Amino acid sequence: MLQFFSKYKLLAIVLMPLSVIIISIIYSVLKPVEILPVYQPSAVSAALVSQEIRHQKKYHTISNFRLTNQNGQTVTQDTYEGKIYVADFFFTTCQTICPIMTSNMVELQDKLANNPDVLLLSHTVMPEIDTVAQLKKYAIQKKVNATQWNLVTGSKQEIYDLARKQYLVAKENPDDPLGLVHTENFVLIDTQKRIRGFYDGTQTQEMDRILHDIGVLQNQGKKSIFFGLINY
Repeated sequence: MLQFFSKYKLLAIVLMPLSVIIISIIYSVLKPVEILPVYQPSAVSAALVSQEIRHQKKYHTISNFRLTNQNGQTVTQDTYEGKIYVADFFFTTCQTICPIMTSNMVELQDKLANNPDVLLLSHTVMPEIDTVAQLKKYAIQKKVNATQWNLVTGSKQEIYDLARKQYLVAKENPDDPLGLVHTENFVLIDTQKRIRGFYDGTQTQEMDRILHDIGVLQNQGKKSIFFGLINY
């Protein structure tokens, strides 16, 4: 008996820690995980959603867009392909909620500086004022990192459609058919272009919630890759 244990002692020494590692990995993968909701137009306040899609209960994703950023570069869905991102709407001359929102977005930028899989996207709701030059000036003032964060402008129609038919975050302006009353909402978009969260961009504590939820999405992505390898 002693000879038996002596013979397999080395094998046992190797297998025991390996078994512990394997069990730990399996446990971490299979344990219950937090899952964020997927928001549909029907679940969002009707005041923020274009009437034609308020009934939609599934399959809502952010459609393709073509905008111009603070450096005069074209920004499309391809720019955000495979990325998680946080979007909002603002304008550079706003003196009410926008400065607070921008300050909080800067906080996100700084805390996500080492996370290349997460980007930021801010749309002006006043493209007639916020030219590329104006956005560039604003970006410099606010220390915007262009590799992480695009400040974009486009046609008034496209901005309107994005705000009310895609991101679901703006009210109509009764004095202007294509005018918007933008809200304080930050919107979390996953790698499949789905809305996964709405946050009050004027509240500092909400930035912690966004960072937490980004972590949730990234952990889900890692688990999907793991199971994909198992099933390969």
